[in-house]
Amino acid sequence: MTTLQNRPSTALLVIDMQKGVVAEAHDRDRVIGNINQLVQRARNESVPVIWVQHSDEGLVADSEEWQYVDELTRHDEEPLVHKHFGDSFEDTDLEAILADRRVGRLVVTGAQTDACIRSTLHGALVRGYDTVLVGDAHTTEDLSAYGAPGPDMVIAHTNLYWKYQSAPGRTGGTVETADVDFSAPAS
Repeated sequence: MTTLQNRPSTALLVIDMQKGVVAEAHDRDRVIGNINQLVQRARNESVPVIWVQHSDEGLVADSEEWQYVDELTRHDEEPLVHKHFGDSFEDTDLEAILADRRVGRLVVTGAQTDACIRSTLHGALVRGYDTVLVGDAHTTEDLSAYGAPGPDMVIAHTNLYWKYQSAPGRTGGTVETADVDFSAPAS
């Protein structure tokens, strides 16, 4: 159960699914399809959908690469969080947006697994949120030329270790798209 008081709601986070971030991402189209399914389900169930968009010197705001992929569409009423660090909470208004919606449980999707996804998962858990990773709705590019494992292994490892994450009064966990339950109480 979340350690945040009076925060019974769940929100879906869609992190950095931007053209320049996922252009060469592993299993890109399937991941986008899964995120689209989750976005539609969240909307149908009146679950807040929060979009996160990264920018830095390599991903310049307002450039074509900075834009969300064409396959995903944010509705005007859905919050958009602009970030400059890996953790979606760091120096952003994400916490205020979630507090306003009484959110204590996050369902996390997006990119890149080995950077912004991991940072946000840990950032959420240490801030008191129950944090669920959707194992087939996050991706990364191949960084094996730099000594990293292949993207399939990065994704599999992240899914495995997040499945068992917990902290006093809050939990992590990994589920597949088909098994996401937005109404599930924080456990």
